[in-house]
Amino acid sequence: MRIRLDFAYDGSDFYGWAKQPTLRTVQGELESALHKVLRVPEGDESEPLRLTVAGRTDTGVHAAHQVCHLDVSESVLENCIGHMSCDSLSALEYRLRHVLPADIAIHKVSDAPEGFDARFSALERTYVYRIIDNSGFAFVDPRMRGFVLKIDYALDVDAMNQAAKMMVGLHDFGSFARPNPGGTTIREVKKAYWERIGQCTSERLVPPLEQGLLEFTIVADAFAHNMVRSLVNASVQIGMGKRTLDWFNEKIHNPIREGSTGPIAPHGLTLENVAYPPDDELGVRADAIRARRELSELG
Repeated sequence: MRIRLDFAYDGSDFYGWAKQPTLRTVQGELESALHKVLRVPEGDESEPLRLTVAGRTDTGVHAAHQVCHLDVSESVLENCIGHMSCDSLSALEYRLRHVLPADIAIHKVSDAPEGFDARFSALERTYVYRIIDNSGFAFVDPRMRGFVLKIDYALDVDAMNQAAKMMVGLHDFGSFARPNPGGTTIREVKKAYWERIGQCTSERLVPPLEQGLLEFTIVADAFAHNMVRSLVNASVQIGMGKRTLDWFNEKIHNPIREGSTGPIAPHGLTLENVAYPPDDELGVRADAIRARRELSELG
């Protein structure tokens, strides 16, 4: 059976999502916990307990809501019940919450609908990058230091939003991203905008920790490696007056990677949400996206 896991993590002490032999990663911690609670030895190829994630995050990047799936036999899943008087999915959720480290939190463990693929069924991913600049709107709350980038400039938000408008649509983001082997940097951005988070009002409840922050929200069907952080860095350079909108427009229309378009610090970035279609459209969506990716890899 296929299981869906919804979860969050503080990426500060992780070397990204993807499992690596000698480094601490989110996938490594989750798969290790699964082997423990399901009582399957690591390395058992009959039950590899390998996770497929909606979107891989880089070293130091956080996730408020990440999604992955796991294929496992029902008999193995029942191993986590033990003396508990509940179903196997509830038992798995309970046990994972008690064995995972404090920087990973399980939201929900559920039976995946037919056709669900955490990666290929996804309609879009939403990322938010948070900055505190020198505009006098807020101070750096020490509780947010691991999730917000401090910049000692007063940023021009209007200019940054003009750059953000150029990101929307189908583009080759080769100036701001690296493709996976055999892959492409062509992506469709659905939304991109900068917003100064204001004070709390009767229409909008804003947590005190976020008031005054400058936040960049970007939504796309998928993202190439380093794409979001590189677009943020380019926007910040424009907000500082160090780069022009004409320069950015040139980079959008002539995708050439070079030193001025590298990524900004990772800790300000959070994967906020992954959206999926209705259950009866999951399989069709996964097949279509999988075929499109395979075609792009063939060149």
